[in-house]
Amino acid sequence: MKASVKVGIAAISTGAVLAACGGGATEGEVRIAYFPNLTHIATIVALENDYFTEEFGDEATFTTMTVPDGGAFMEAMSSNEIDIGTVGPGPAMNIYTQEPAHSIVAGAVNGGAVLMARDGAGIDSVEDLAGESVAIPTIGSTQDLMLRKALADAGVEADDVNLVPQAPADTSTLFMQEDVAAAATQEPWGSFLADNLDAAFLLDADEFAWGEESTNTVVTASHNFIEVNEDLTRAYLRAHTRAVEFVQDNPDKAAELFVSHIEAETSNELDLDEIKQSMERLFPTVDVNEQVLREMAEISHEAGQMRSTDIDGLVDLQYVD
Repeated sequence: MKASVKVGIAAISTGAVLAACGGGATEGEVRIAYFPNLTHIATIVALENDYFTEEFGDEATFTTMTVPDGGAFMEAMSSNEIDIGTVGPGPAMNIYTQEPAHSIVAGAVNGGAVLMARDGAGIDSVEDLAGESVAIPTIGSTQDLMLRKALADAGVEADDVNLVPQAPADTSTLFMQEDVAAAATQEPWGSFLADNLDAAFLLDADEFAWGEESTNTVVTASHNFIEVNEDLTRAYLRAHTRAVEFVQDNPDKAAELFVSHIEAETSNELDLDEIKQSMERLFPTVDVNEQVLREMAEISHEAGQMRSTDIDGLVDLQYVD
């Protein structure tokens, strides 16, 4: 009989060492990880609508784990604590260049990230960010790479901007204390800053970095898992595809499911109207624009975050196709 167990590790920070290495993939078992973030809504919808339960069937068991960021996700995958799930492309690429033991097997969400200017900071264009402090979720995050792309397009050197790593949920504190002039963040935190602190959308989701082609979240699976459970990999992706299509066709209902899920997982009550507004900046997809990933890799390498730009073989879409 299939069972689902939720295991949260939200307290683990990027770079933290997980307690013990797991024993690797097990036939008939799926260990799923995701962030309790809006850009991971496809995974959340698949859980709430029982798509995983239906696609895995009675012969498989699955567990779920929440992680706070891409570093924790990739560390959990590298130490065989998880098999598959949703993560940003930056961490997936970074670890792949060190140890090519996983693949991006589908897209999940494009867009969903915005560049916000603090009210009163005097920031009217990306060029105005030179010499200023800008909040990002973490160094090497997708929003970090997108900000570097936007700065380069505007002719601003990234070294001329002070990057301030801060959890998106806490960026409002930096704005209120006037510690930063802007923030490269993901939704719904951009909408939150706009609604509660009169922040301006310096670059909206369709303008920021690669616009609607900006790869924000992808499905990543370990090679060990795929080798042992190819049928379950395909089953996961069937559930994932159903979830992506549901979000595309029913954004308001998807927002309701997201709010309910986050409250159950974290006890945080989110503003439904704010989430619905944020949904307009998400572009759910199972496709992966590999050219965008290669450009991201170049940016990350130039910033000294990745040891090389060789991501050949990282994207493997045969299972979703």
